[in-house]
Amino acid sequence: MYLFLFSLLDMRKRLLVFTGLLLMLSACGNKQTGAGFNLFTIEQDRQLGAQVAAEIESNPQEYPILDSASNIQAYRYIYAMRDKLLNSGNVRLKDDFQWRIRIIRDDNTLNAFCTPGGYIYIYTGLIKFLDAEDQLAGVLAHEIAHADFRHSTRQMTRMYGVQMLLSVLAGNREALKQVTGGLIGLKFSRGHEEEADYGSVLYMCPTDYDAAGGATFFEKLEAMGGAQSPQFLSSHPSPTNRIAHFHETKLEKGCNGNQTFASEYAQFKAILP
Repeated sequence: MYLFLFSLLDMRKRLLVFTGLLLMLSACGNKQTGAGFNLFTIEQDRQLGAQVAAEIESNPQEYPILDSASNIQAYRYIYAMRDKLLNSGNVRLKDDFQWRIRIIRDDNTLNAFCTPGGYIYIYTGLIKFLDAEDQLAGVLAHEIAHADFRHSTRQMTRMYGVQMLLSVLAGNREALKQVTGGLIGLKFSRGHEEEADYGSVLYMCPTDYDAAGGATFFEKLEAMGGAQSPQFLSSHPSPTNRIAHFHETKLEKGCNGNQTFASEYAQFKAILP
């Protein structure tokens, strides 16, 4: 607690000095590492993510989350998928974040998102839209990459400013509600989306999955006649370019996995309400 208060006070002192620099550099990064300028510490990512998760889960009318105790098989399946990705050896913050998953029961919403600190939310609409485990794993890996590369705090700082996020960390409920709403529909920069796509392949590559499972998702969208991409996978860069990027990265990394686990995935979907 004392360490957190010290870092919060220290950040306030640096606010005026670094805000201008942040606006210039926060979109910068390295596609292979996710490195980029970020005023927030990993501990503050965890703090912010935990507060946003608590806000989401205190509002069951808007976010009807499937109870993990009543849906043990479904959560066991999706957590096994998560563990396979985390144990790939390529998730930098594997031991630093929660990487907790919750399923939101809403068949009409094609969406998934991840808060800072690794609290992951996936809508049943997205799960039922997909056809095989490697496709959902590709989406899950994409969301893990956003948290692992700490895109959310960088992007939200651009949207709301450092002072707003500090207000959330200090317990301002109104600021928290605003940030929570913004996070769920967060549109990442082009660079951040490309990094997360790269991360998806990177995490999938050492597994038995087809590492380009995320590309299959875009191919499915295009097969439907160019349907608009959901918010969690921004419309830029274009779906066609992103499909190519997935396959090129898979080839570059020499990924050999080719399993889709379609039959197991069908069983998983069948047990969802």
